[in-house]
Amino acid sequence: MFRKAAQYRTELREKMRGGSGTVKIEHFWEPKTEMRGANRMAARLTLPPGASIGFHRHENEEEIFVIVKGQAEADDNGTKVLLGPGDTLLTGNGAGHGIRNTGDGDLEIVAVIATY
Repeated sequence: MFRKAAQYRTELREKMRGGSGTVKIEHFWEPKTEMRGANRMAARLTLPPGASIGFHRHENEEEIFVIVKGQAEADDNGTKVLLGPGDTLLTGNGAGHGIRNTGDGDLEIVAVIATY
């Protein structure tokens, strides 16, 4: 199955998870109806400069962030690190995380959340 980027379902979330600014979410595929695996999200997230996703936890699921473009400060369960293109973050099973765009341009992330 193929899907062109212009066909993604898109939503805008203000102050996502208690963060700042607006996060654009472009859903690649819909859970349960298009993806058969135990996934809750497969999407591209775009955060403009200064925007963030607030610190939050995942219970009975894992989330992977892959930085595609831009610079970010990620908080992985209390440990903060700078991430750039090609860097990844894996969190889950009660651990918490948050991320903030620290660059001058958009931060683009591929995010996958799998449940178990």
